[in-house]
Amino acid sequence: MSDSSEHGFGTQAVHAGWEPEEKTGAVMPPIYMTSTYVQDAPGVPREGFEYSRTQNITRFALQDALSQLEGGAAGFTFTSGMAAITTLLLTLKPGDRIVAGDDLYGGTYRLFTKIGARFGLVFDFVDTSDPATFDNLPEDTRLLYLETPSNPLLKLVPLDIAIAAAHRVGAEVSVDNTFATPALQQPLKMGADYVIHSTTKYIAGHSDVVGGALIVREEKLKEDIWFHQNSAGTVNSPFDAFLTLRGLRTLEIRMERHCKNAMQVATYLEAHPKVSKVIYPGLPSHPQYNLAQRQMSSGGGMVCFEVDATPKQAAQLVSDLKIFALAESLGGVESLVELPAPMTHASIPPEMRAAIGITDGLVRLSVGIENGDDLVADLEAAIAKI
Repeated sequence: MSDSSEHGFGTQAVHAGWEPEEKTGAVMPPIYMTSTYVQDAPGVPREGFEYSRTQNITRFALQDALSQLEGGAAGFTFTSGMAAITTLLLTLKPGDRIVAGDDLYGGTYRLFTKIGARFGLVFDFVDTSDPATFDNLPEDTRLLYLETPSNPLLKLVPLDIAIAAAHRVGAEVSVDNTFATPALQQPLKMGADYVIHSTTKYIAGHSDVVGGALIVREEKLKEDIWFHQNSAGTVNSPFDAFLTLRGLRTLEIRMERHCKNAMQVATYLEAHPKVSKVIYPGLPSHPQYNLAQRQMSSGGGMVCFEVDATPKQAAQLVSDLKIFALAESLGGVESLVELPAPMTHASIPPEMRAAIGITDGLVRLSVGIENGDDLVADLEAAIAKI
């Protein structure tokens, strides 16, 4: 594969991971739907291919593409984003301390507290948006686990400060880059050790495939992740890898439209008299707007807001929307809406949700690539009913 890393991001996204096949000239990798491979002699596999859980060309193409786009040494893809996080946890041992943000995706919080803790891992949940938090990182921290922007409150982590603090105490740093994608932010180039994605979201981008990814910054981390991915069998299927790679090719142009529409929606909501709060990193009103300007190339496609209404009215609001579909997940070409408290973050205890600001009336929008004026009109009609 030729190196296109010196080209612009959009060019890399289209070409990374694969070049036309020598035999046929295929511009996309074939879907190698095989479970096993013929060997030339016992223990002598052709080109090292033994079994598809371990080696598959279609998956390799996706892994290589994501590694290039994130600026990593190697990439690994999985059945889901949660499988990627689980595989990272498998590299740890009982007693290891993980310091994580207090505003995390509910599924990640559940994995940490209900499963990881059961196997002896120690978790601290802190405000990773506050630079002062990193002044007192425990000396025995093994992994600093970050989301930026966070899910759902769109808090940003000052990555330069966080990464430096973690490395001072000998900890590794993992950044969930799902909301930003490498089109807007590349944490490995800032010194993070791992980047995680739910490729279900913006990477694949079409709400038709579930997957995850883990990219490592240094070669020395590659073997450990590969061993645990292969041993635990958390790999994604060849067909899922193909669909994800197909979606990845248009990531830059999709993100441009997501961000443009999100800014239009956020600006409209901020001016609405019935809207009491809008959270969007691209708005000057965001408390970390200056950090967003330095750390991200745009504000992203996610917007959160609250209306002057009861939780019941908020539930009716999201049900009244016509273009925004009431559904979990995010990052697809279509716009989605949800209430995090009873939906994606229901696994977080109510008292913890309240403490960090996930109110029962908080609305989360995944702003799609439809016509922006249509999205605003959809919101306007639903809010008018309150």
